[in-house]
Amino acid sequence: MDTSQTYRDIVKQVILGYAQLKPSHGDIRLDPVFDETRDHYALMQVGWDRGRRVRGNLIYLTLKNGKVYIEYDGMERSITEELTSQGIPKNKIVLAFFSETSKVPVG
Repeated sequence: MDTSQTYRDIVKQVILGYAQLKPSHGDIRLDPVFDETRDHYALMQVGWDRGRRVRGNLIYLTLKNGKVYIEYDGMERSITEELTSQGIPKNKIVLAFFSETSKVPVG
């Protein structure tokens, strides 16, 4: 089994699931962005809320060296839970938004 392809499929499935959600207010769309060549995966929010422009990452993940790096997780429920429930082992997930000196193990 090719774990890289399995992880890609899981990451895309999870992001597509989040993209189906409707923000509770404003006219905001959720756009999944997949760069399989470089193994970068994101969920962007774009739109308007109360007369103000809304834009930016909600999720940003990268795959490298057989691991999933969570670069940014802006979801209420941690994306880590979703990834592990879909079959990615906790020891293959890196919380990259913590500095090297303050890395917290997943779990």
